[in-house]
Amino acid sequence: MSLIPMYQQRTNRARRVTQRIAGRAALTLGLAAFGGMLPTGIASAQESALMLGSTAPSAEVTTLDGQSANLSTYLAAKKPLVIEFWATWCPLCKELEPAMAEAKKKYEGRVIFVSVGVPQNQTPEKQREYAAAHNLAGEFVFDRDGKAISAYKANHTSYMVVVDSAGKVVYTGSGADQSIENAIAKALPMHGM
Repeated sequence: MSLIPMYQQRTNRARRVTQRIAGRAALTLGLAAFGGMLPTGIASAQESALMLGSTAPSAEVTTLDGQSANLSTYLAAKKPLVIEFWATWCPLCKELEPAMAEAKKKYEGRVIFVSVGVPQNQTPEKQREYAAAHNLAGEFVFDRDGKAISAYKANHTSYMVVVDSAGKVVYTGSGADQSIENAIAKALPMHGM
């Protein structure tokens, strides 16, 4: 057996591996450029999330009826704040809906809930219609320009940030298996109300 065919086999194998790696890198960069949303297999919330104890950032968003808004408005209320980055097409967000609805009812008036709609395959109208059809409570805003996604380092939908009344991040997480109750408890005085 000649060494040349063996060398060509190794070269072809190395080329395929390099192309696969380059393709994955391009996908990751493309998704990151398109609003910063990454699939769960590429990065987890804790790898790219806001640091616990950091001050929650402000970010320009729009209300679902098109008015300018800023997440700092909710921070100024000096109440614990739950921010969820969501979309109508997100299966993890749909799985979180019952627990989120229960928490909204339990903490009504004591904790502010803001759902930040992501712009990927979404419009404020779609989100408004979905929220109305499913009787979802809380505040809803739309992140048309990805400013909130960037400021909060949201790596994908179902990403949740809990901020205490002093404006400090006390929880970040993502996925359907988050304990919303435990996350909110971290923002309450004496870890509970």
